[in-house]
Amino acid sequence: MPGNPLTDPNWAADLADTIDRYVGKVRTTVTDRAVTAVRAVVFGIIILIAAPVTFTLLVILGTKFLQRLVAIGTDHDSSVWVSYMIMGGLLAIGGSLMMRKRYGNEEA
Repeated sequence: MPGNPLTDPNWAADLADTIDRYVGKVRTTVTDRAVTAVRAVVFGIIILIAAPVTFTLLVILGTKFLQRLVAIGTDHDSSVWVSYMIMGGLLAIGGSLMMRKRYGNEEA
């Protein structure tokens, strides 16, 4: 009988190949997607932590750079408050632009 698996000499190898193929499909569809989702969560958390720190350090660096730049033409005391005013103005303008963009166009 050709349909009987017990008389087929290759039935064990065929069965192992079939199981291996289905396990590979399940691994590809389930495990790879889960790994992608977990990576997205981990990298998202890293970005959420790193973005405010980076922004804060850039503001400090920009303020110090402005102090050095303004100190070329004036004394040190004047350069400090002038740099604070310039950086404060830039941040206020940036905040104003972000506040305008917080709603869609239909409410503006």
